[in-house]
Amino acid sequence: MTLTGRIHSFESFGTLDGPGIRFIVFMQGCPLRCLYCHNRDTWDPKGGNEFTVDQVFQKVESYRNFFAYSGGGLTVSGGEPTLQAEFVTELFKRCHASGIHTALDTSGFVEIGRVKELLKFTDLILLDIKHSEENKHLEITGVGSQKIKKFMHYTTQIGIPLWIRYVLIPGYTDSEETLKETAFLLCNMANVKKIEVLPYHSLGKYKWERLGENYKLNHVREPSAEDVHKASRILHDCLSLLNKKT
Repeated sequence: MTLTGRIHSFESFGTLDGPGIRFIVFMQGCPLRCLYCHNRDTWDPKGGNEFTVDQVFQKVESYRNFFAYSGGGLTVSGGEPTLQAEFVTELFKRCHASGIHTALDTSGFVEIGRVKELLKFTDLILLDIKHSEENKHLEITGVGSQKIKKFMHYTTQIGIPLWIRYVLIPGYTDSEETLKETAFLLCNMANVKKIEVLPYHSLGKYKWERLGENYKLNHVREPSAEDVHKASRILHDCLSLLNKKT
């Protein structure tokens, strides 16, 4: 039986989701219900279109000349790509066999047993940390954070490089206390190679409206560049201090 996956969309010239120029596959389906999600139309696991591994790999391969010289490769995002771990594993295997760099953009909300094989063929993980405190994490995403913390611990054990991405949402994730708690969560993780603080934006609001959904963060302003710089400084300074103490 031919293995297929449900895919929302493709991007052929990504520059923000891993090193170099990336071919990005956005998988369909997500177990999280993030209040600020800018890809609301990826939640439904039955949405998108069906593709075989061969079909997707051929698309990746056709853009190889565009991303190869830049040190780029393939990034699989979503939605939540680990919902279709078997499909992504086979795609990453094909990429590794052809010398193509692989990156997984994930929330980490997955049972470790489902992704052990996938992570063997993953060169980089882009991990989106939503909140360090359990109740706030539940409020923002609709799920708890324990699976994610176990996933983080496992990636440290096996040594896969992590790029951490943290969305700064005024009134939700921007307090100094929250930033320090996040630094504490990341301390002693030797595989964390980069931390990015990203400003919250409402560019995906129209997708909620198109689906007849109520966008719950209408009252939230977008943080300024100064806000992002300040938060990044607090996070990095605190993390540096914690790592020196341990």
